[in-house]
Amino acid sequence: MLDGKKILITGGTGSLGQALTKRLLKSDVDTIRILSRNESKQVEMNSELDDKRLRFFLGDIRDKERLIKSMEDVDVVFHTAALKHVPIIEYNPFEAIKTNVVGSQNVIDAALVHNVEKVVCIGTDKAVSPLNTYGATKLLMEKLFVSANNYLNIDRYRTQFLAVRYGNVFGSSGSVIPKFLEQIKNNKKITITDENMTRFSITMEEALDFILDCTINGKASEIYVPKLKGYSISLIKDAFQKLFGDIEAETIGIRPGEKLHEVLINQEEIRYCWDLDNKLMISNANLKDEDIINTHNSKIKRSTQTDAYTSENTERLSVSEIQERIKQFEKDQIV
Repeated sequence: MLDGKKILITGGTGSLGQALTKRLLKSDVDTIRILSRNESKQVEMNSELDDKRLRFFLGDIRDKERLIKSMEDVDVVFHTAALKHVPIIEYNPFEAIKTNVVGSQNVIDAALVHNVEKVVCIGTDKAVSPLNTYGATKLLMEKLFVSANNYLNIDRYRTQFLAVRYGNVFGSSGSVIPKFLEQIKNNKKITITDENMTRFSITMEEALDFILDCTINGKASEIYVPKLKGYSISLIKDAFQKLFGDIEAETIGIRPGEKLHEVLINQEEIRYCWDLDNKLMISNANLKDEDIINTHNSKIKRSTQTDAYTSENTERLSVSEIQERIKQFEKDQIV
């Protein structure tokens, strides 16, 4: 689907945007437009990748006119731009609304101006039963994307809007893996919030596979969630001790706005949950079951999941699997 296509990535200089760009450059895409506010990162990214298919657009998703200009002749949009730092957003909530909510609507509006083929927004587990402003704004982003197709004239617009939702990327900036490694390197105690805390495990490569799979095979008005294994903080600690010997740990407690367990599908959403091979799909409540089945060529079935889909009740990674992921993370950092 993506061969020969013109791609736009909002927030393209972020960690996900850069990883997605590198993956797409391995394919036969026509061009990739990077829209972001960070000019220094654009310079660095252009120098590092040095590919004639790249185009860099300075701009902000709050600026609808700039978005409209950047989407001219574009086929696929990946919407990754967002304000994401929870404490900063809690202090500046309306700024997050202007970017994460109004900015997302601007993406939708601009895509319709140019009749873009497919627009995919990147969601987060924090949007599920949100505890903080960031999660609430990302929930509204999802709602905007899922509802965007409700009132489109399909004879006039080819555009499909859909959302993907997953948790923290394993080893991402600020997560426990790089944090523990840094603390061990500096001969400090590792700081644990709560040993019972659990998280889903998805690597950046797995996240990219999931996003691209949903982009190619996904349908309009749907939210896609990967089937993932989970892990507990206590297992992470055990894996580090097996790798680095006896290490001291200090429990510091859960931070404000942080959940004990990640939730990817809550109890209410389970009613609209479908099983589709390696992923789950949350359907638009306005769609009939027979229409959903026909749209997916009967390759979909109602999910047997009855409880909320959380990192607490999913299959867990083993200590050895976590060790391998830590080793791979260290290897990637060296490279």
